[in-house]
Amino acid sequence: MSQEEFQLIKRYFVSDTEGDDVLLGIGDDAAVVNSSGPLAVATDTLVSGIHFPVHMPPDAIGYRSLAVNLSDLGAMGAEPRWCTLALAIPDPQESWLEAFSAGLFELAKLHGVSLVGGDLTRGPLTVTVHLLGPINPDRMLTRSGGKVGDDLYVTGSLGDSAAGLEFFSKNTHEIGPHHAALIARFLKPTPRVEEGRVLSSLASAAIDISDGLLADLGHICEASDCGAVVDVGRIPLSPDLAALFPKEAAQAHALGGGDDYELCFTAAPAQAEAVECAMNKVGTAVQSIGRLVAGEGVTCHRDGETFSPPNRGYVHFSS
Repeated sequence: MSQEEFQLIKRYFVSDTEGDDVLLGIGDDAAVVNSSGPLAVATDTLVSGIHFPVHMPPDAIGYRSLAVNLSDLGAMGAEPRWCTLALAIPDPQESWLEAFSAGLFELAKLHGVSLVGGDLTRGPLTVTVHLLGPINPDRMLTRSGGKVGDDLYVTGSLGDSAAGLEFFSKNTHEIGPHHAALIARFLKPTPRVEEGRVLSSLASAAIDISDGLLADLGHICEASDCGAVVDVGRIPLSPDLAALFPKEAAQAHALGGGDDYELCFTAAPAQAEAVECAMNKVGTAVQSIGRLVAGEGVTCHRDGETFSPPNRGYVHFSS
């Protein structure tokens, strides 16, 4: 590690978020943390121009880089505790690093996550966060627990982030409050960590919605060896999205837009009242949008008719 790299890390990435479970944090060749049981581990890499626009504000990049990992652990019912950061940056401008780290630590402090190590190097802008946290193996949410007949739910509202990216990418100054709200949902998504923990004793399967509802629900169907039927008219849309798009366009964003980081989960019909009560306690909206069925794949119904959405979600490594 060069002296310049060490000074930048010390100035912008050493934080007081470290708890008593961090035995050795940033400053040595490796961090040491104290864990007495199973850990959930998630890693996401965000590449400029692929996973976020090149002109995205650095504080939002820092925030999002942790949010996507928090969302993964939330979907498992885990408790996020420690993270590492590998950051490649073309030019280590201190103003950029200050804003980036502020966004990262804003969310880290909100969820009690300690940044315990990582790497800083010169290169194309790429951010990799590695997140760990305890998980109860007896209440662990996976994609494979769904059963035919289970109800299908989503938290919050869908489609806002995809619409927000659309407006953000236009880089227009003529935006109103609805546009601003959708852009904010894209720049700083809300990972459903607490929701995942309370659902861990109620849900049968879960996944976070990163690639789009249909794409991610398809992963539950494949892992659970079943199909799903979605009533598109029941998918929750925010007032901001509904105000700016015709209904069918808003639904298209919700079905395939991605980057919502809401939870999609299944639960036995007998758990319906408990699911609603649990979500009310944490202050998060939840909506039943369909069910798991025998067969495979995801089928959409709208106004009583089967239809094929124009976009079924983000495809990794597509040509």
